[in-house]
Amino acid sequence: MNSQAVLVDTHAHYNDMVFVRDIPDLRQRAQQAGVAVVVCVGYEVPSSRRAVMLAQKYPDVYATVGVHPHDAEGMTPRAWEALRLLAGEERVVALGEVGLDFYRNLSPHRVQEQVFRQQLDLALELHMPVVIHDRDAHDETMEILKEFPGLAGVVMHCFSGERQMVEECLARGFYLGVGGTLTYPKSHTLGDIVSAAPLDRILLETDCPYLSPQPWRGKRNEPSYLPAVAEKLAELRGISRQEAAAATTANALRFYHISLPASGI
Repeated sequence: MNSQAVLVDTHAHYNDMVFVRDIPDLRQRAQQAGVAVVVCVGYEVPSSRRAVMLAQKYPDVYATVGVHPHDAEGMTPRAWEALRLLAGEERVVALGEVGLDFYRNLSPHRVQEQVFRQQLDLALELHMPVVIHDRDAHDETMEILKEFPGLAGVVMHCFSGERQMVEECLARGFYLGVGGTLTYPKSHTLGDIVSAAPLDRILLETDCPYLSPQPWRGKRNEPSYLPAVAEKLAELRGISRQEAAAATTANALRFYHISLPASGI
């Protein structure tokens, strides 16, 4: 993609240990593909700390910090204090990923809900947007979010809900995070949703190293594959790749209150 089709990967895990030796090459390939910014998302305290370190080292990386529902049961007072301190670091742009996962159930539901609420409280206190993980817990997630109407912003990461949930999300001002699953042949429902949703509410993401787009399905994902998602979005909406990129990049910059690196691509 060229300089007129700059993209932002709004949800990546550069902090995953599978990438520990690859960051320079990943960044180079991402920039060559037109991905100007990568938001590195934390999922517990150590990964959040790594996300912050990467964001403070590289001008094209920003960080979020948070505790994934899988790790909710491990939250101690010391971990909470560490998370609070990390949230105040430079280049931290959101709390996340946080939420509920009733598919794998690696933490008890009650504990997931408690930790979710506590992190939403922190987001309110710090006036930060939140990145939501929701798997097989649509109703519960939406009900808890209803308790926090003053959040600075909400993106439903890897959106997997149905039409009714889309309508509710849009009515509340939420954004929809869309990644490699959009390119899968059987993702008809998501394709219909993305075709009809307001373009200014869609954020593109890879969730790397997971959920590679169809051409690389089953292989390790990375930000340089994001153009495949943008291309599918453009195809579904009947617009050019440049239009899809421009709109979703503007959305990302607005949602996270960030800027493109001064040097560009």
